[in-house]
Amino acid sequence: MDYGDNDVLSTDEHLENWVMAKCDSWRDHYESNYSEKFEEFYRLWRGIWASEDSMRKSERSRIISPATQQAVESSVAEIEEATFGRGKYFDITDDMADPENQDIVYLRQKLHEDFEKVGLRKSVGECLINSAVFGTGIGEIILEDVKEMAPATQPVMGGELQAVGVNITDRTVTKLRPVMPQNFLIDPVATSIEDALGVAVDEFVPRHQVQQLQEQGVYRDIYVGQAASDYDLEPDQDLTSFDEDKVRLTKYYGLVPRYLLKIGEQEAMLGEDEDIADIELEGDEEDNEDEYFVEAIVVVANGSILLKAEENPYMMQDRPIVAFPWDVVPSKFWGRGVCEKGYNSQKALDTELRARIDALALTVHPMMGMDATRLPRGSRPEVRPGKILLTNGDPRTALFPFNFGQVNQITFAQAAELQKMVQTATGAIDSAGIAGSINGDSTAAGISMSLGAIIKRHKRTLINFQQSFLIPFVQKAAYRYMQFDPENYPVKDYKFNTTSTLGIIAREYEVTQLVQLLQTMPQESPVYNTLLQSIIDNMNLSNREELIAKMQQAEQASQPTPEQQQAQQAVQQAQMAFQQSQTDALSGQAQESQSRAQKIAIEAQLLPQELEIDKIKAITANLKAGDQDDKEFERRMKIAQTMLKEKEIDLKTPTQQPTQQQQPPQQVPLQLQGVPTNGSN
Repeated sequence: MDYGDNDVLSTDEHLENWVMAKCDSWRDHYESNYSEKFEEFYRLWRGIWASEDSMRKSERSRIISPATQQAVESSVAEIEEATFGRGKYFDITDDMADPENQDIVYLRQKLHEDFEKVGLRKSVGECLINSAVFGTGIGEIILEDVKEMAPATQPVMGGELQAVGVNITDRTVTKLRPVMPQNFLIDPVATSIEDALGVAVDEFVPRHQVQQLQEQGVYRDIYVGQAASDYDLEPDQDLTSFDEDKVRLTKYYGLVPRYLLKIGEQEAMLGEDEDIADIELEGDEEDNEDEYFVEAIVVVANGSILLKAEENPYMMQDRPIVAFPWDVVPSKFWGRGVCEKGYNSQKALDTELRARIDALALTVHPMMGMDATRLPRGSRPEVRPGKILLTNGDPRTALFPFNFGQVNQITFAQAAELQKMVQTATGAIDSAGIAGSINGDSTAAGISMSLGAIIKRHKRTLINFQQSFLIPFVQKAAYRYMQFDPENYPVKDYKFNTTSTLGIIAREYEVTQLVQLLQTMPQESPVYNTLLQSIIDNMNLSNREELIAKMQQAEQASQPTPEQQQAQQAVQQAQMAFQQSQTDALSGQAQESQSRAQKIAIEAQLLPQELEIDKIKAITANLKAGDQDDKEFERRMKIAQTMLKEKEIDLKTPTQQPTQQQQPPQQVPLQLQGVPTNGSN
């Protein structure tokens, strides 16, 4: 594949020249668009004054408000706490076809252990600070051969003695090295590391590091010389540069022409006294049939000396650079950080404070107006304690003390409002807290609404950091361990995900909500222990895991054993049987009472019939056939009916109590008065 002869970058058949030409053009683009702005952001964060940062020519004060410094540190602390606050900041998942998860547990613990040894948290914290200040955090993944030393004992003399010493193990570890934006170069039209033609890390390194890598055979054994001074590459450009024992090292990761890489690889294999012209290229015809670009790693010293050139050696063919923007700028690689968000408010606040301090210098310090014609020749009219001013004549007419009035008190309110504007722009909370920034009052509802808005902004940055920086780094580091340390890291296809969710502000807010919810339910509720465990889990306690484990043990201990469950079921069944028997007994008593009531009601209904029968029997007793007996029967019937009516009247009035004069009614005898019972007239 031929891209034409008009590529001026390929006219010189040297890989280092092609790479440095690309890097120089990318640096020109960076310096013309971002360098000056990033330097000012750095000064605002560090609190360093510069004359070009003044807003008025008459400014004399050099004070810089710490509002932006506080915003950067607060925002970075929130993301860092959300990531590392709970100890485990990533997790690993396997495919559903693999039921065994022991390999996942081992790999996760091993990665956490190795990351802790190399100080990953410190490196990630520095990348977060760079992202908050400059808008983009960048890190380089490097491999380093280390010797792990551990105390050990070894039996000697047949086991009679123990020799104490150290076991040394050679290992390859993966580290993350933060990169400052002035030391990073990228294709200007790219929006990510993977989309760019290539990326480069251009910085000064100590000479001994290059020499050590040359001794190990990593770099070409050639004299590199002394690096020229360049303030644009220094981390702090306000300090005096140190130009001794340092080398400018440019490490390029990206696509290069295949034929140039072939030349560069053979050139890197040459000694110091050999010439590149002696190289005979082989396989040119095959190279022309391949793709024009190839992914490679090229290292150039001092802009002209090729130290290393090789095709990408990593098994996943990925570039060892991770980067993320604090806030995304559409179609741009460089993001928008905290300093850029609060830039205008910070400049206005600094101007207000400097103007007030300049005014205080005119109102606080004493000034003196003098008649120059009355001053002695050669006198120095300065005002200080104990100073004697000589005058020719009355000093009251020659000297006149004065000042420029008082500073307006409104500047205090203006400075406070400008500081609130910085917090509004950056979303950071200062040490004074947020006194209801939404409803203007420090009520619970106002603070809750304000915290909700702040947490949303931090959550947005946290997700961006996890997806663009943390997970890609963990994946690339795991792949490098699998490639260069397969004994400790099994080679499998794992899926990585983050476990960090909430920062310290969000945790405090959630704990408050959970405590309020906990107060609304009794301790006997089944949800009570779950809420209590959630509160402890969100708190930053040193013994959090121990407390949660004890709560789980107590909960498990409170659960009955199978034997206890069977006994409890037997007791419940016995109680149910007893209750059923009581219910049956009460039901029987109720039925018996109901039967008695029915019997009494029936007897009450049959009583008049019995009385009627008794009446008939009494009337018809001792009667004989004949006319006189019939008349006697009628007479008896009338007397019986009269007595029955009287008894019915007495039965209908049961509430009437008998008095002492009244006697209870007599029972009606079966034998009527005046009627002989022997049948005689």
